[in-house]
Amino acid sequence: MSETILYDYPNSSASYRVRIALNLAGTPYRAVQVNLLEKDHKATDHLARNPQGLVPVLEIDGQSFTQSLAIIDYLDTTRKLGFLPNDPVLRAKVRALAYVIAVDLHPVCNLSVVTHATGGEEPARTNWMQHFIRPGLRAFETLLAEFEQTPFAIGDHPSLPDLCLIPQLYNANRWGADYSDCTRIKSIEAACATHPAFAAATPEAVTAS
Repeated sequence: MSETILYDYPNSSASYRVRIALNLAGTPYRAVQVNLLEKDHKATDHLARNPQGLVPVLEIDGQSFTQSLAIIDYLDTTRKLGFLPNDPVLRAKVRALAYVIAVDLHPVCNLSVVTHATGGEEPARTNWMQHFIRPGLRAFETLLAEFEQTPFAIGDHPSLPDLCLIPQLYNANRWGADYSDCTRIKSIEAACATHPAFAAATPEAVTAS
């Protein structure tokens, strides 16, 4: 069987999601760092892997995949990870919860977007992050009311919203965005912090490995 390779950047939220998913799947992989700060993602060899010049890219099962949500869906389908419920109504609601973070909040906090909008200067960059992160997390917190959280976002095992939320909380803490009043989010954060698959996927963990 071919080696599983993740083209990764430790602080990338999208890559972080995929690292969690791979850990939950129990799938060993070799990480190849694509340093966004050094513009490695614009290099010819990486553009050949992903014409968008983004991370992550996952080579697995003899295939190459881009886009973190598509990668996670592939892992969920092929490894039976239970990231989404089977009921179509509940499945749509859980996807919507995850997309609050992955589709609406994450893109406006992407490094390239923030740098273009603020020139990468402080305090404009930090103000931008705080301006968008807190409302996104507050919306996520409100939507959690539809689910019985025990102790993860929608139940007793990690699901797609957890995989999207935790990397965003890393960014929230990094940029000083306040979510101390989001009590359900805080409880999810605490539950994920003790889960080995999440702990092994943090930027600090993969940088040290």
